[in-house]
Amino acid sequence: MAAAAAALVFVAVEASAAGNPHQRGPNPTVAALEAAAGPFAVAKVSVPGGNGFGGGTITYPTDTSQGTFGAVAVSPGFVESEGAIAWFGPRLASHGFVVITISTNGLFDQPDARGAQLLAALDYVAKSSTVRDRVDPARLAVMGHSMGGGGALYATAQRPALKASIPLLAWSNTKSWGSVRVPTMVIGAENDFIASVGSHSEPFYQSLGGEKAYLEMNDADHFVTNSPTPTVGKLTVSWLKRFVDNDTRYDQFLCPAPPVGGPISEYRDTCPYI
Repeated sequence: MAAAAAALVFVAVEASAAGNPHQRGPNPTVAALEAAAGPFAVAKVSVPGGNGFGGGTITYPTDTSQGTFGAVAVSPGFVESEGAIAWFGPRLASHGFVVITISTNGLFDQPDARGAQLLAALDYVAKSSTVRDRVDPARLAVMGHSMGGGGALYATAQRPALKASIPLLAWSNTKSWGSVRVPTMVIGAENDFIASVGSHSEPFYQSLGGEKAYLEMNDADHFVTNSPTPTVGKLTVSWLKRFVDNDTRYDQFLCPAPPVGGPISEYRDTCPYI
């Protein structure tokens, strides 16, 4: 009986993979998503300055047997270095993405400049980098912290073909993003006194068009996403998997909404996703 059940599961997974050419990796679990690394081994390559952004690091899966991967560009915030968002490189890449974590041209660059640099970084990864043959240029996404999060919003407004966006504790003087239809997960923090949720994350979320989610981290400050956390890791990977890879296996972590309590003080979304 056990062998028969296992065979049925295998057949179901194979059928799902056949129906979605972008599905990558084994069936997800909470434990796997909250772990420090996912199922893919990764490697890194350094990127010098130029090409429209301040350089950075590309982290990518070493597996060449599953075809190309979606790509994600991640920007740090005001006066931050790449190190502030560096952990997203190996975390996301180990779940099946090519990730570039960037330095910006200037530490004081504003959100629109950071957004332009995120798009330049995506173009570099997909068209010019040494790992471009591993990237599907039709499946790209952006993320960013603080003003880099504002940059992610700007990038989605400028390039509606993006598949997903994740502004992290985003800061921007522009509060309305009604033109954005890119699936966007806004992450805020309850005790953020730099980009307070009432002045930034909440208005951003409310103004967005299209699929969206709002995650507020309980009793957390502006820098909660600058180091690995199980909740942020699990939900950012799930969002990117769902919308960059169209992998509905990850719906279970997003829809119905994760329960409020513990690390989550508030969660809203447009679930169910179409």
